[in-house]
Amino acid sequence: MEDRTGEVPGMPELSQESERGRSPAPFGLAEVTGPSMVPTLQHGDQLLVRYGGVVRPGDIVVLRHPFQQDLLVVKRAVERREGGWWVLGDNPYAGGDSTDYGVVPEELVLGRAWLRVRPFKAGQRSPLAVLGWAVSAVRPLLGDRSASRRLRAR
Repeated sequence: MEDRTGEVPGMPELSQESERGRSPAPFGLAEVTGPSMVPTLQHGDQLLVRYGGVVRPGDIVVLRHPFQQDLLVVKRAVERREGGWWVLGDNPYAGGDSTDYGVVPEELVLGRAWLRVRPFKAGQRSPLAVLGWAVSAVRPLLGDRSASRRLRAR
């Protein structure tokens, strides 16, 4: 069964220094697991994450789960509220977001995802399938304005 929280098992454990954005290498890779960010992110997608920095509403962020801080999750920062960020998954049926655990304290938001790389599937052999993958495999992750209307309604 897939994890509903958007766990990021491929992301290395971060030191306190890198969490505050003072690391000499402010970028890292993370692998997405679970369906909580579908359709924006799929299970198996790789993310280029910038630690620290400014988070804006609509950004996809990597954060420590408020109740299980050894678990890293990927969610969309919807709005800043008193006490931190309200974060939601793009898949309203998956759960595992602020509707379950409330506002996430600012210090638990580790970084912003900048780029998504969709892995090549072994069954994609036809030239058309390879071309389709090549065109859509790498996408920048900008603040998603199309999802923001739906997210505000939740």
